[in-house]
Amino acid sequence: MTELFALGFVELTAGFLLALAVLADGGLFSSAMTLDLAFALAAVTLVLSLAIGAYRADSLADPRQTFAKSVLSLFLALACLMALIAVADAQNSPTDAVCLNLLARAGLACLVLLVLLRLVFGYALRVGVFVRRIVIVGDEAQAAKLRNALAGRIGCGFDIVARFDPPPSGSEAELFADCQRRNIWALVLAPGTALQATARSPQVISSASFWDRFLQRIDLDTLEQRIVPASRGHGFSALAHRLTDLALGLGLLFFSLPLMLATMLAIRLDSRGPIFYRQERVGLHGTPFVLVKFRSMRPDAEASGPVWAMQQDKRVTRVGQFIRLTRIDELPQLFNILRGDMSFIGPRPERPMFVAQLTEAIPFYADRAQVKPGLTGWAQVNYHYGASVEDARAKLSYDLYYVKHQSFVLDMLIVFSTIRVILFQEGAR
Repeated sequence: MTELFALGFVELTAGFLLALAVLADGGLFSSAMTLDLAFALAAVTLVLSLAIGAYRADSLADPRQTFAKSVLSLFLALACLMALIAVADAQNSPTDAVCLNLLARAGLACLVLLVLLRLVFGYALRVGVFVRRIVIVGDEAQAAKLRNALAGRIGCGFDIVARFDPPPSGSEAELFADCQRRNIWALVLAPGTALQATARSPQVISSASFWDRFLQRIDLDTLEQRIVPASRGHGFSALAHRLTDLALGLGLLFFSLPLMLATMLAIRLDSRGPIFYRQERVGLHGTPFVLVKFRSMRPDAEASGPVWAMQQDKRVTRVGQFIRLTRIDELPQLFNILRGDMSFIGPRPERPMFVAQLTEAIPFYADRAQVKPGLTGWAQVNYHYGASVEDARAKLSYDLYYVKHQSFVLDMLIVFSTIRVILFQEGAR
């Protein structure tokens, strides 16, 4: 994660200086406007790169994705800048072919820079330049679980090089010396294992802390007490969060209204039945509410009872397939947000029947209801669509991480990740 922040900072700085040099060389803009345009190009490109997932390790490790996402982010950034110039004061902001050509040259120069930096960084990821070597101390089953959690994460930054049984008390020095010879970054202690670090030992991290700090999820097997939620529910924090939900809800509703009207017409023409689908869900502290979505299935889809959605679900209509892939079916939930049933960010609300089943099957499942359910959440941007108890268990590990660490920064990260999920149709069913 630190390396990715460094890459973003280098790109922002180098992109600004390169764009500044190209724009200043053209002599078309004033010095102040040249500075503004150069910084805007670099900053907007950075933000758009975050939004489309260009800084994800799996994208950087794939040269084709690196090139495609670099081109997309620069193209969108240039389009934004040209639109801003077009609506600015015509006397101070030329919009002729010469101006557009100069901006295009600056954008092309920045594109070459981004592609080169990201290809080099991606190569470093693939060959393990940023990998930190760790040793598991304790139970083999816990070591295997951690290996599995890291196995599917491209560029995860960690390599489990060994597992040791806990050394007898007083004989830790031999283990620490062996770790120093192997250039071990940290010792990860399995649950129930105690080890006293010394000045000459690598850092010692508990398994629960490792999952929390580096995997950004909660290890449910080591969780012994309820997660204490971040302070969203009281005072100024709650008021600010509610006002943010109202402002975003009204703004998004205004801009999406034409799309919603078109969707309503398409559903009406495509199949018989109601346009909206209303369903009871479980909200904050277990309070039920009625969630509203655009109908994407046949009216008789649950004639035999509630079931989880599945891949290639035959109950989905033609229009329903499209609005599910693009997440348009979720837009009516803006009314739930405005009404206060939901927030923009939070665990996805589940149906009472499934909540009862999962609460019985999975410890601490009810703790996800300590915050309002959301239109999108940490589990939705990190895990595919869940259709089983095991999927629900995996998603709960992310939901409880959000309950514990909810903050403005984490919310913004989820917003950016949600844009990526929608654009590339990740996990839709």
